[in-house]
Amino acid sequence: MSKNILVIGGTRFIGRLLVQRLLHAGHRVTIATRGYAPDPFGERIRRIRADRRNELAMRALAKAGPFDVVVDQMCYSPLDAAIAVRTFAGQVGRYVMTSTIDAYRVLGFDAAGPLAEAALAVEAQPIDTHYPWHDPRRAVECYVAGKVQAEAYLVRDGSLPLVTPRLAHVLGGPEDFTGRLAHYVELARAGATLSYAGEDAQVSFMTGYGAAEFLSWTALQDFTGPVNAACDGALSAYQLYQRVGEVLDTPVRMRRAVPPPEPGRLSPFDVPGKMVLDTSRAKALGYRFGHTDEWLDHTIRQHDLAFV
Repeated sequence: MSKNILVIGGTRFIGRLLVQRLLHAGHRVTIATRGYAPDPFGERIRRIRADRRNELAMRALAKAGPFDVVVDQMCYSPLDAAIAVRTFAGQVGRYVMTSTIDAYRVLGFDAAGPLAEAALAVEAQPIDTHYPWHDPRRAVECYVAGKVQAEAYLVRDGSLPLVTPRLAHVLGGPEDFTGRLAHYVELARAGATLSYAGEDAQVSFMTGYGAAEFLSWTALQDFTGPVNAACDGALSAYQLYQRVGEVLDTPVRMRRAVPPPEPGRLSPFDVPGKMVLDTSRAKALGYRFGHTDEWLDHTIRQHDLAFV
């Protein structure tokens, strides 16, 4: 059955792919956009110009509904979460806040096994509404804490029919504006040496298309709460760089950093210990993930072509 779906953040990468999937499935889609980025959807969607952090604009956006589902790609802090509550409580059938594997960083990097949703007692996390979350100069440093506290705020409030997909690290082709996989491809082509924290410090991955497919599926279900999403076949930064070298038929050099630095200081996805998602809940609900071996080599080659 066709649903009326609002996507907040639908013009770039995962958001754009999500909108494509929703349209293909026959749903009516509205995107909230600041109007800075173009999109290819023409008259197939409705666009409403709104700044996610402007509460008056968001309330005007809600009046364009009612919406069966809101997929919020732009909820980055407890301040954003508070605006969502005041905007959509009692107004939507389902609120999907896109979260991240990085939420589990608050637990450290010494987990004995894969990270299940219940490992993070998000409702017990502290919330700091006085921190300058919207200061653009702090966007990178406060990303993890902001996502965790946004989840915590929404869970404690309890007024939204909430589901929080915690997505694995997303690897895409040249459309992936993060440049994280491109970093390894460029490093290999330059013949540079990769410093790494640990050979077995694996993290979970998925593709941009996979993330969009999972969000589309999640939007149409009726379960609530956190749910992990990741392909099988986690890799460490060491293993990823090794794979890049194999795919490009280029010898790569690596050296272990002693002592291990702060997470992410050496290269993207480099962490001091494993951070692998347990996807049992999503699988029990009927979703099936693929394996990184099915798409990683192709994605690496896409970046290599763009680099050349």
